[in-house]
Amino acid sequence: MATVETARGPVDTRELGPALMHEHIVTRSPGVQENWPHLWDRPGIVALAEKKLADLYSRGIRTIVDLTTVDLGRDIGLIAEVAARSRLHVIVATGVWWMPQRYFSAHGVDAVADLFIRDIREGIGASGIKAAIIKCATDTAGVTPVIENILRASARAQKATGVPISTHTWAAGRVGETQQAIFAQEGVDLRRVIIGHSGDSEDLKYLRGLMERGSTIGMDRFGLDHFLPTEKRVEVLARLCAEGYAPKMVLSHDANCWTDMLSEDDKRRTRPRWHYNHIPDDILPALRKAGVSEDQLDQMLVRNPRAIFSPS
Repeated sequence: MATVETARGPVDTRELGPALMHEHIVTRSPGVQENWPHLWDRPGIVALAEKKLADLYSRGIRTIVDLTTVDLGRDIGLIAEVAARSRLHVIVATGVWWMPQRYFSAHGVDAVADLFIRDIREGIGASGIKAAIIKCATDTAGVTPVIENILRASARAQKATGVPISTHTWAAGRVGETQQAIFAQEGVDLRRVIIGHSGDSEDLKYLRGLMERGSTIGMDRFGLDHFLPTEKRVEVLARLCAEGYAPKMVLSHDANCWTDMLSEDDKRRTRPRWHYNHIPDDILPALRKAGVSEDQLDQMLVRNPRAIFSPS
């Protein structure tokens, strides 16, 4: 029996069911709420998250992967509280996003890898909750020295623990290729890597290349139409399914229950489709209409996530 760690403890991977592989419960700016607590209505945020996860569960989703890292304000106590109120499985990440604090440039690759390994093997802080995936990122600035440190630390932590890596990318710059090259240099099996935000691109050659080198790609920003309109995202995904690539893709939104970047009103006004329910309510029907089969949907939502969290 293969198990995966969640915010409520280990779960048989066969119980994960349909999974959204790149989401967040809360993202915030580290240090801001601690110093200006009037900005932080924790009970209200927990209640909001409880409702949003319940709505998602009612639509048939059974697991979300929360890829919130320390520099995105990971709050393991809040995640644990929300997960305890939800029927959804919540898988938690370690790692660092693309705006790392200075700590990560002042310490070596192995020292940073040890932090990630600690989260995976011993648990996050004093929570006892173990991370089951490593998050790292490359954006418009490319592979800066500190980003290279984090990519290599992620690779070494992956090799030490066996858990998968999931990345943030700037798809327009094809930075997923650079990530794969660094991971390969470090000896990572690219089948244990999800190249995230690949759904922002309609460059089929780029996307095929990422998958042909072994990685799964994250079609995981549904609702963020300013990166690529929904209709284009559906078209690209359907085309790749028709070409036989469903075994190498996973789905998600990169959405959140609450963020200090945008109010709920601003989210509804500027990004009306950017929420957890967009895939079950809108995208799955659109994919079916575009010729994607039920078996292919099950592959991307159920079987691929289960395989990613099962030992290789």
